[in-house]
Amino acid sequence: MRLLQRFSKNGKHDNDTPEPSVRVSHVKRSFGSGERAVHVLKDITMQVEKGQLVALYGPSGSGKTTLLNLIGALDKPTGGEIFIDGDDITRMGERRRARLRRQQIGFIFQNYTLIPTYTALENIDLALRLPNLGYFERRKRAKAALEAVGLSAWASHLPGELSGGQQQRVAIARALALRPTLILADEPTSGLDTRTSRRIMTLFQHIAREQQTTFLIVSHDPVVIDFVDEAYDLQDGAIHPRFNVPEVAEPVLEAI
Repeated sequence: MRLLQRFSKNGKHDNDTPEPSVRVSHVKRSFGSGERAVHVLKDITMQVEKGQLVALYGPSGSGKTTLLNLIGALDKPTGGEIFIDGDDITRMGERRRARLRRQQIGFIFQNYTLIPTYTALENIDLALRLPNLGYFERRKRAKAALEAVGLSAWASHLPGELSGGQQQRVAIARALALRPTLILADEPTSGLDTRTSRRIMTLFQHIAREQQTTFLIVSHDPVVIDFVDEAYDLQDGAIHPRFNVPEVAEPVLEAI
């Protein structure tokens, strides 16, 4: 992820530079109008390269989730442009934006959004129906994702029979099972103990390295920064680089 970037005169990325996974150019987002308008994002420019793990930190109300929603095509900016794998999503119609969300982007929401009458396995299976996967492929992916987050034994349990941390891991498994090119995670380690948080972040790191999946993670968790390539702070509608991101080590696969 780089705040400064090189573009050719026509605004395209230079031919000798690989297209980034995410490119955000002078994005603004305001709510309301006139004197009552609240300017949440004032001028955000950044990019995230393919296969990177990037964390966004900042106080509550700083615009972290708003920026995540814009990049995920769940909302539109007041100004500026957002590119996913080179495609300008701010100019897309709603049908193309919906297809992008189904096929390329995985979401991990802070409130889990699990269906209470479906088991853990069925919640994942349901999400895999959107890209029209067959039954056996859906079940194979769902079981593998639950195993990856350590919940194979809870596959037949309803969300109400799981702890908050276990529900969060089901939500993580659901996003991973889609095998998207970009995963947007809003507090993915919230409610997890330190050991489980490190296990989840090790898994993210492994997937990013092996599958070139890009992760953009909103977090308050200090554990997260030990695993990401870069981290940034959102303050007063502006983005600032953090300088205390450690050197990223090779994934410890034994922890998965």
